[in-house]
Amino acid sequence: MLKIIDWYIIKKQITTTVFIVILMSVIAGVVDASEKADDFVKSGKSAYYILTNYFAGFIPFIISLIFPLMAFIAVILFTSKMAGRSEIVAMLAGGVKFNRILRPYLIASIILAAVFWYSTQYLIPKANVLRANFQATYVDAKSSYEVGQYLAKGSNVYIRVDSNTYAGLRNYDTSSKAAYGGFFLDRLQGTNVVYNLRAQTLKWDTAKKSWKLERAMERHINGIKEDVKAIPTMHIDLHVKPDEIRFDKYLKDKMTTPELKKFIRLEELRGSEGLNDYKVERYRRDATPVSVILLTIMGAVVASRKTRGGSGLHMAIGIILAAVFVVMDKFSLTFSTKGNLHPLLAAWMPNIIFSIVSIYLYRRAPK
Repeated sequence: MLKIIDWYIIKKQITTTVFIVILMSVIAGVVDASEKADDFVKSGKSAYYILTNYFAGFIPFIISLIFPLMAFIAVILFTSKMAGRSEIVAMLAGGVKFNRILRPYLIASIILAAVFWYSTQYLIPKANVLRANFQATYVDAKSSYEVGQYLAKGSNVYIRVDSNTYAGLRNYDTSSKAAYGGFFLDRLQGTNVVYNLRAQTLKWDTAKKSWKLERAMERHINGIKEDVKAIPTMHIDLHVKPDEIRFDKYLKDKMTTPELKKFIRLEELRGSEGLNDYKVERYRRDATPVSVILLTIMGAVVASRKTRGGSGLHMAIGIILAAVFVVMDKFSLTFSTKGNLHPLLAAWMPNIIFSIVSIYLYRRAPK
């Protein structure tokens, strides 16, 4: 049964976390607005449009990044004040076990983590659609760096039609839904190519809802024999629609978790590469809410010790631990997308390591 002190700690933790998150979000919004002031002016849009179509998505995006760390700092702030007023010492001297003191922290962190989990799964991705669309239209489209990055990566698409058939679209344009640089399709039997189809252009036929090839060359291969046939126009089914072929660096942020799962599953069936970024995002949406609970307990353990440095020392320790957590999270993401680290391990590695740190700090905490 919860006591008055439990409700006090739960209320303080939730309200302090919400206050710090709002404060940091406003600061981040002001900084971002100053950096993109020229882009906002060049867009020709009103202040109301920018607020409702950019910052309405930017603020939830920032919250998704800073929420666990802000929850951690909030716990350190009010717990260190309690320790400075000897409230923690009084509870321990009154016979209250340290585990019992941590109970309201755990309850509050579970409430915050549950709200944050639901938001990351469904609400924040929908808000990211606003931010990403505005960014792509009015910021990235006018950036020579972003355009250069797009051209450097190219616009070639490679898909897996079925278990034995692979296709490639060269210089594919998402706006016109056409590949003007050429198209090829290979069907394999074991390790041998038994069918090859090439075409000068490939376009989406909106009337027939299928892909149309122009100036195609079809080859049926049987050992050393080859049957070649030129076809002016033909239609084929690639088991993929134009809206599923997208060049969007914000795509993983814009999809809800069910949509992200479906996207990963379909791309794996097509044999697409470079999916680790999407898989890490998928697993992080479960791992990050857990880090709220983990960091809350760690913050309570760190700040419950009464020291001469008071809140300043606790805050310094908290900032150092938060910085280490962020660096570790970025390193694990890089090792997964650029190396061979499994996405599941990359998403959960910071939590695993900080769980060990939390256990060590808990054993050294005054009881």
